[in-house]
Amino acid sequence: MHRWDDFAREAGELAERGRRLLYQFGPGLAFLATVDRAGAPRLHPIVVAQERGGLYAFLVPSPKRRDLERDPRYALHAFPPEEVDDEFALRGEARRVDDPAIREALAAAVAFDVGDDQDLYEFLIDSALLAEYEHRGQWPPAYTTWTSA
Repeated sequence: MHRWDDFAREAGELAERGRRLLYQFGPGLAFLATVDRAGAPRLHPIVVAQERGGLYAFLVPSPKRRDLERDPRYALHAFPPEEVDDEFALRGEARRVDDPAIREALAAAVAFDVGDDQDLYEFLIDSALLAEYEHRGQWPPAYTTWTSA
């Protein structure tokens, strides 16, 4: 598993193009997929922050947070652009971050007030996929992939 900066050192162009998709609407926006207790997938929109060498999100008490506490595996997918169907997806494991200095720095980096009930998670990366289309409806896209060694 890699932190964001380690992923970016190994796959710089992929990381940069993925970051642009995550931040295309201003704040970092993504869909987070987790696995519920019965093994079914669950999908949630979240705000992410690529800061301090990692990819993070504050999560309120919710099914997604309970899912990650029980099973840290995740998939994360950037919101689709308005003009084309480009995709950026990550898979790996999430870990809760309890360090007060990191929490304070990340709270200052997001565009909302972080409540005391929100836990901070870092998303460690095992694989990444970028699909780029010349125009809407084009098939197949140009794929760029990366997998942790």
